Amino acid sequence: MDIDLQNKKIELIQWLSTLDDKSLIDKLMKLRKKEKTDWWNEISIDEQKSIEQGIQDAENGKLTSHSNVKKIYEKWL
Repeated sequence: MDIDLQNKKIELIQWLSTLDDKSLIDKLMKLRKKEKTDWWNEISIDEQKSIEQGIQDAENGKLTSHSNVKKIYEKWL
C-alpha cells in the first residue's frame, strides 16, 4: 500500500480520536454507512432490469461499435 495513503489514514485516526463534536461524528458515521451501501440496491427495478438486459445482450454478442454509435448520435455530440 502507498506510504502516503498509510500516513493519511494514521492522520485521520489521530484526528478522529480527538473529536468531541457529536454532530461531526454523526455526519462521519452517515458517510461511512452510505459508502457501505451497495448502489445496486439504490437504483430502481427498471434500472436494474435495463442493466441486466444490457449484460445479457453483451453476452449474446448483440453489441454496437463505438464508431457506429458516434455516427448515429453525432448530431447530439
